[in-house]
Amino acid sequence: MPSSQTLLYIVITIGAIALVYMTIKDLVKPKKQEEPAAAPNPNASATVLPLQLQAYERLVLLVERINPQSLINRLYIQEMTVVDMQIALVQTIKAEFDHNISQQIYVSPAAWETVKTLKEQTITLINQVASQLPADAPAKELNIPILEAFMQAGESPSELASQILNAEAKKIMK
Repeated sequence: MPSSQTLLYIVITIGAIALVYMTIKDLVKPKKQEEPAAAPNPNASATVLPLQLQAYERLVLLVERINPQSLINRLYIQEMTVVDMQIALVQTIKAEFDHNISQQIYVSPAAWETVKTLKEQTITLINQVASQLPADAPAKELNIPILEAFMQAGESPSELASQILNAEAKKIMK
């Protein structure tokens, strides 16, 4: 039977994931008076379209790289503490985002907002779970509730963000 502390971590993590999911879902809802976010520009030169497509590709890769499941697999070292892992996760997310910040020039505002929201909410989730744990606890005590929450959430916020980016890229290819 799981301890009350484990249940608390799971509830906090599920709540944070639900918040991320609802935020991204709200960004996707079409607004009645707006034009399509990624409408093709008939005056766009042959050089702009490849840059736009490359930007969407890079953002899909960014979304995958900042997915907690992917991050934990890349960063986890058995000797790490909760604080070590928290710092590594947050710094890596920020570095990945900063490395791709110029891509906002080539994508729709909705696509860029989706990526920003995913980044911010993922960091918030990590920090919320970490704040409930002793700083010197093994990193796996941070990793497990994060991974459990994503497994229980069904479609992860990262998958949803990737779907949004893919759909927008397909719109500009038409």
